Amino acid sequence: MRHLPLDHPGTADHRSPMRFLWWLAKGQWQTLLGGMFFGIVWMSSQAVMPAVIGRAIDQGVADRDRSALLTLAGVMFAIGLVQAGSGIVRHRFAVTNWLTAAYRTIQLTGRHTVHLGGTLPRKVSTGEVVAIGNSDISHLGQVMDVTARFSGAVVSFVLVAVILLQTSVTLGLVVLLGVPGLMLLVGPLLSPLQRRSAEQRELMGRLSNTATDIVSGLRVLRGIGGEEVFLSRYRRESQETRRAGVAVARIQSVLDALQVLLPGLFVVVVVWLGARYAVTGRITPGELVAFYGYSAFLMIPLRTATEYANKVIRARVSAVRVCRLLALEPDVHDPASPHELPPEGSVLADSRSGLTVRPGSLTAIVGEPAEESAALADRLGMCAAEVDDDVTLGGLPLTAFRREDVRRRVVVSDPGAALFSGRLGDRLDVTGGRQADGRVDRALATASADDILEALPEGLETVVTERGRSFSGGQRQRLVLARALTVDPDVLVLVEPTSAVDAHTEARIAARLRTHRAGRTTVVTTSSPLMLDAADEVAFLRDGRVVATGTHADLMHTEAAYRAVVTREEVAPA
Repeated sequence: MRHLPLDHPGTADHRSPMRFLWWLAKGQWQTLLGGMFFGIVWMSSQAVMPAVIGRAIDQGVADRDRSALLTLAGVMFAIGLVQAGSGIVRHRFAVTNWLTAAYRTIQLTGRHTVHLGGTLPRKVSTGEVVAIGNSDISHLGQVMDVTARFSGAVVSFVLVAVILLQTSVTLGLVVLLGVPGLMLLVGPLLSPLQRRSAEQRELMGRLSNTATDIVSGLRVLRGIGGEEVFLSRYRRESQETRRAGVAVARIQSVLDALQVLLPGLFVVVVVWLGARYAVTGRITPGELVAFYGYSAFLMIPLRTATEYANKVIRARVSAVRVCRLLALEPDVHDPASPHELPPEGSVLADSRSGLTVRPGSLTAIVGEPAEESAALADRLGMCAAEVDDDVTLGGLPLTAFRREDVRRRVVVSDPGAALFSGRLGDRLDVTGGRQADGRVDRALATASADDILEALPEGLETVVTERGRSFSGGQRQRLVLARALTVDPDVLVLVEPTSAVDAHTEARIAARLRTHRAGRTTVVTTSSPLMLDAADEVAFLRDGRVVATGTHADLMHTEAAYRAVVTREEVAPA
């Protein structure tokens, strides 16, 4: 589907589900109006058909007027053609409205997900986001779909009421007052339906999150024998979701039954009154047939109206979830007056830890504990949960620049980075146009991933499965490293880039990385002697502060704590 124009909803639209639905409708008003127009024509043509049939009975059959009968038969044929043509076009508009609303929601949430970046997983579960794409977009699309038929239902109801009032005031009033009365009988079911639908939607989000956790950690679960524990947990949550779905279905079944029962009773009343009037001569046989046709037809607007109310309730529940996601704010906002980035090759420093990265060098960070070095790497790229003015680039804090500019200049690649599904060449060349100049090939060679490419029959044309599951852990890590190298940023921060590869492969990567990044600034967090030996400078981080710097060989001789971290030895107590 083509990319749809998308203006971001305002702050108020983030907070109010009904305003969000209005924003969706406003963004596709042309197709909505088209669907409403043809919906009105489609249902109005059905509404006038009983009147023509009744007149054909009275003027053509009862009066034995063949000319009138043929004329009215032609009118019925023409109305049938209009009904068929408008029904086809209305359905096309309805499908278009469904798809437009659904995919605009996907585009909006996808864009906001990118805007949030690392903030998203810290504030909302993966299952919640997945549930929006699985079920919520369907409910949002359905309310746009049914709008065309609901508009036709309203207009056709008014049209039938006017016709009936002209024929019989009593029967006209029965229709005019009876239909809203039937709708009021359905009203008390809508509130509990909305409440139970919201509860079911909440449980579905939790269940999706549990399923995502199980799938992503299946290999680990099998390794520790935890399949049964998580299987029982999934069964328990799925049963809770099933019970919530049954609770919704109970009310839904009553609502569906009333959609048949109440219009049926209404038809019986109208036909009974019409038959009495026909017997007493107050209406003609043709008008009696017309009244029966109207009564049968009015079941359609009635059911459409109750369906519309049902779809609006479900869409409102889904809009609440979407608005909750859209209301999330990133941890870091762009400054009101951002500075321009300093020239490439500027000094990157962190005053909190005391780290200073020399431009054009390969700097390694060894942390004790190891989490400290990973946290420092996140701060260097403005990826941490809390960002302050401690990290500077060219003497200015990173918070003084636009986030987009910082992310382009400083790229952080951590072990949690995943490969998205799609063509492998496109997954590695994320900025586009790098394959032609050979950067992808050089990056694959540096990451020692040539053997991966050679083992693939289609090479870079190979389609990557979801999260790169067709590759082993070491292969994924090397491909992720190649992707980061292809971007070729001014400052590249690599978090444990060789933790899942063997020693021989790690030695090749360490030697090639230094050459590949010559003249560029590279920061690597690692405790591997092979990677540390290739670094120009090593910073030893202890309790969040840099306590020693130098080459790997110097620190091995002068820093016992450093040596213990690198060699996994116990430090003798002082």
